[in-house]
Amino acid sequence: MNILEIYKKYQIMPQLQEHQLRVAGVAKIICENFKGEIDSDNIIKACLLHDMGNILKFDLDNPLFQESMEPQGAEFWKKVQSEFKQKYGQDEHRAHLEIAREIGVSERILELIEAISFKGAPINAASNDFGRKICQYSDDRVGPFGVITLEQRFNDLRKRYAHHGEDSPEKRDFEQALREIEKQISAQCKIKPEDITNESINQSIEILRNYDI
Repeated sequence: MNILEIYKKYQIMPQLQEHQLRVAGVAKIICENFKGEIDSDNIIKACLLHDMGNILKFDLDNPLFQESMEPQGAEFWKKVQSEFKQKYGQDEHRAHLEIAREIGVSERILELIEAISFKGAPINAASNDFGRKICQYSDDRVGPFGVITLEQRFNDLRKRYAHHGEDSPEKRDFEQALREIEKQISAQCKIKPEDITNESINQSIEILRNYDI
């Protein structure tokens, strides 16, 4: 089954499909330019599946979602969200993993999906596992509307989660960890962070639409 068939089966919102495809696109271009051995297939699959349960945390009454809910409309997606809650509970992170298990992916892919997290960033920075680093970094190079720099991503997250407080040791640790991961990946890669753009990953995304899981 290819990834678009999986997205259709699980009724993944179009904007969430595009986000996961972009993250996988970033990961693919990094893997293609990585100087050492890397398990690119597992990394790409993890990125394509890493946010499958994210509808659980969406506020579908937010006007920002209105356009992305067409043509099905708000009521359709609220029904999908309700069905997700009944089946997987309220925790989107748990849902990501449960859905991946249903699909039948390997333990390695589950590990990489779980590695993509706010609290896990310092652990990934300290690890020798470049699969974890690439998955974490790829997700944090993609904003709501496409590929952005890490600093743009941090600014976006600060605005989005301003209600949690402007600053905290955890936020500083997260940002510092991602900066360190970027340096670590760059040292092992033939391309620079600024070479990773919407334009440079577009061809990869088209290939990934038919990627077999």
